[in-house]
Amino acid sequence: MADIAIIGGTGLNSLKGLTITHREMVNTPYGQPSSPLVFGQICGCSVVFLARHGSGHTIPPHQVNYRANLWALHESGVKKVIAVAAVGGIREDMYPGRIAFPDQIIDYTWSRQSTFFESHQDVRHIDFTYPYCDELRTRLIDGARLAGLDPVTDGTYAATQGPRLETAAEIRRLAKDDCAVVGMTGMPETALARELDLCYACCAVVANRAAGIDGAIITMDEIEKNLKTGMDNVRALLEHALPCL
Repeated sequence: MADIAIIGGTGLNSLKGLTITHREMVNTPYGQPSSPLVFGQICGCSVVFLARHGSGHTIPPHQVNYRANLWALHESGVKKVIAVAAVGGIREDMYPGRIAFPDQIIDYTWSRQSTFFESHQDVRHIDFTYPYCDELRTRLIDGARLAGLDPVTDGTYAATQGPRLETAAEIRRLAKDDCAVVGMTGMPETALARELDLCYACCAVVANRAAGIDGAIITMDEIEKNLKTGMDNVRALLEHALPCL
């Protein structure tokens, strides 16, 4: 049984090098997850892969069934979750193609199903002071360094609603809030993982400089080019990090 899951975001709909043993579509109390769970081996390690936006990248970030995704992984026996996500870089050191491991998050989303505890008889208040699993973050950072990368090891992830990109004014506000990167899938995914006691860490791939940072218009061609490099780096760090997990 695999206890490590990799959630693939934009640019990582499949995992190169994964020897697939089987696929399983899991029904949950919250509906179906974004894609079948793909079980297999990579670098000699058993893992489960889930495509956050669906196998063909058809689900926008505000419509991802985050509860079903996390519940399905939890029910399959997963204990650790590596969440790969494309982000925009706000802080100066968050330039395109770079890999970052945020240590904090701010939720700017709305109207998303954000908790498993909705019943009056079943209330739980999780400690979310430090939203990411520090042990898993450390192993991923070590893996990135072993792969010859220069990872960013801190920073606040701003989770926005999407699916549109932000305005320059919104990015200026996020910068004032001390956010380092901006993405659309960090919440409620991170909090739901904590509610299920999963060891969860974000591997953020900077796809572009956030709106207004360098005065340029953001294009999908630019994002796709940077994600190709960034996701190749993710695969390299996984080769070094997974055996340590």
